[in-house]
Amino acid sequence: MIVRPSRRALLASALALVTAMLPLRCAVAADARPALPRGQWRWAVDYGPMPDPAIARTVDLLVVEPDHAGATPVTRGSGPLLLAYLSLGEVAASRPYAARLRADGLLGRRNPHWPEASYIDLRDPRWRRMVLERIIPPLVARGFDGIFFDTLDNAEAMEAADPAGAAGMVAAAAALVKAIRQRFPRLLLMMNRGYAMLPTVAPHIDLLLGEAMASRWNFATKRYEKLSDADWTWQADRLRAARDVNPALALLTLDYWSMDDPATVRALYARERAAGFVPYVSMLALDRLYAEPE
Repeated sequence: MIVRPSRRALLASALALVTAMLPLRCAVAADARPALPRGQWRWAVDYGPMPDPAIARTVDLLVVEPDHAGATPVTRGSGPLLLAYLSLGEVAASRPYAARLRADGLLGRRNPHWPEASYIDLRDPRWRRMVLERIIPPLVARGFDGIFFDTLDNAEAMEAADPAGAAGMVAAAAALVKAIRQRFPRLLLMMNRGYAMLPTVAPHIDLLLGEAMASRWNFATKRYEKLSDADWTWQADRLRAARDVNPALALLTLDYWSMDDPATVRALYARERAAGFVPYVSMLALDRLYAEPE
């Protein structure tokens, strides 16, 4: 997965300013998850220091980086649902619990694209306990509407690279998602990719993201590029297969492109929306909000 919070300079007061400027939303019933929008709706992701409040008001769901003091939501009426980012398949060195995990031997090799992040053994019960007992409960207490799971596709990659040493990684990732749903039934759960585990976890999540569907950043050439129709279809088929398992599942896409090329950005939105997905297009850094070009 491409999103990595440790590369973003976060300011403690920034998101607090944004959430304070959002309109008030009626409280959700204590025994129910927040309702997802219906019809054609919009979402966005911004891990930067100061999300544009004017653009934030135009989306229905916003994924944010929670790991700073200013990211505490307030009750928002017609403002977006707020989901907190949580990397489950790897941990950035900047996380407050990273040193403990490394000392306990849970962290493995570093991500070659994001060397500040290290893969984690999803099979270890200590990681599961930390997620369930120490990481998510404070986010619930702070009022987030849900959690965005990132890097779970690492489980499949690790198991493929080392079938013996990483055996059971995909099953452990799926078990962790199911445990989170059981422990926190009122949270909206959004997952990025993780296609190998979808047959098992699709009934337990609310939103599924296909990242880099039609376009991506090429780390080798250091430029944005379009993906082939076959690549797009490969992901689209898996998104739709997950919705066959869970008809209520919302299918979202995230494409990357330069905002200096609004014509291509418009075309990316149109393609994903025509396929029945809820799209967002951004720059690789994901450190600011971008409005859909008119």
